Amino acid sequence: MTFIMQKSIFAKYFSVCATIILISTTILGAVLLIFVSQYFKQEKYDLLKTNVQKASLYTSKILINYDYNSSLAYISDYYNLYADAIDSVFFLTNTSGTTLYCTEVSPCIHTTYMVPQRILESTKDGEFFESGRLGGIYKESNYTVGIPVYDRDQNIIAYVFSSMPAKTMSSFLGEILKMYIISSGAMLLIAFILVYFITLQMVKPLREMSLAAKRFGQGEFSARIPVTSNDEVGQLAMSLNNMAQSLSILENMRRSFTANVSHELKTPMTSISGFVDGILDGTIPEEKHKQYLLIVSEETKRLSRLVRSMLNLAKIEAGEMQLSYSQFDIVDTICQTVFSFEQIAEQKKLDIRGLDHDKVIIDADPDLIHQVIYNLTENAIKFVNEGGYIEFGFSYEGGKVYISVKNSGAGLTKEEIAHVFERFYKTDKSRGLDKNGVGLGLYIVRTIINLHGGDIIVRSNYGEFCEFVFSLPAKKTTKLVKLKKN
Repeated sequence: MTFIMQKSIFAKYFSVCATIILISTTILGAVLLIFVSQYFKQEKYDLLKTNVQKASLYTSKILINYDYNSSLAYISDYYNLYADAIDSVFFLTNTSGTTLYCTEVSPCIHTTYMVPQRILESTKDGEFFESGRLGGIYKESNYTVGIPVYDRDQNIIAYVFSSMPAKTMSSFLGEILKMYIISSGAMLLIAFILVYFITLQMVKPLREMSLAAKRFGQGEFSARIPVTSNDEVGQLAMSLNNMAQSLSILENMRRSFTANVSHELKTPMTSISGFVDGILDGTIPEEKHKQYLLIVSEETKRLSRLVRSMLNLAKIEAGEMQLSYSQFDIVDTICQTVFSFEQIAEQKKLDIRGLDHDKVIIDADPDLIHQVIYNLTENAIKFVNEGGYIEFGFSYEGGKVYISVKNSGAGLTKEEIAHVFERFYKTDKSRGLDKNGVGLGLYIVRTIINLHGGDIIVRSNYGEFCEFVFSLPAKKTTKLVKLKKN
């Protein structure tokens, strides 16, 4: 079916080009014949008119100076000379239309028929021209020019006419048409050959795109389309290549996501299943049931967090997460969050800094921003060193509010910073510190911040500290009550 489609595209494009060339050639030929016929007709008219005018002047002089019989002798020689020169017939009529002399070999049709009165009336105006049968005198169409002959008093005393067959134009046009057909035929042959190969070249990228699209549909995203131009076809090829790259990335992310989710679900479920089976079959002593049930409880909570995080992430990425903006004090939100970790903070003997700051009013979704603060605070407490500190900072710059969460400790390496916001990425591979994490917290944090039109960055000196700084756009109602350097 793909081949048929490609052949159809080629056939359509080739037939369209061929049709346009044929129509253009036909129109050009028709216009050429029209112009040539008009030119030929005008040329014959000018030729007849020039010679008839000379014959009229000459006839006028002869008729004025000689008698009728002598005049015809002079006129015949002159008329025959002009008739032979331009291959036409000259004849002289009186004012009644009767032919007085004709260069045509006897019998002369002009002496048989009189020139119609309407033609004589037209000639009286100074000139007569016709492409026709001269009122029925000729059996075929002729070019005829007539001019009056004047005496000394400018009275019309006769008419001079000259005619030549119009069929000479048909012969001339036939020769022109013959030459045009031969030359245009050769031109059309060359044009069709060129259009054929040009069409093949133009359709070739489309064929490659079709084959590549078919491979994309089969899940083979490594295929690439050669980009050989910068026109629309080249841009389409680049777009398809970019699409393939994006699909490849998405496919890798999907596979990674599936593998990570499977791993994250498998690990706690294996633990839960093993411990429960051990309790049920008596492998685990009764005095240790509580200990292992606590582990089962923690693993269950971990599964719950994973499912909840994945549901939230799915809502955000599907665009189903609706933001409910309201004004609130983010310092108060941070304080409430830190108090929920009070027991862990006391166990680690942590120094909490920056919570004595005045109110920082922002306009955002309170629940989502609380999740951001919770995830960052949990992350900071999880990786802070024993007896270290956690510091919160606030500033306002360029129409944005900046909030920072900083903790002392091992920090992050440059390699870890590059991947820290990826889904299911964990810096603590051994799970010595992050036993319950699922690797979605920071990814969700960045997604929520981006939904609010802000951004988040991470700074770290390995072995010293790690700091997350995120921004939220300052709305017209956003107010930073007091700037304080920490």
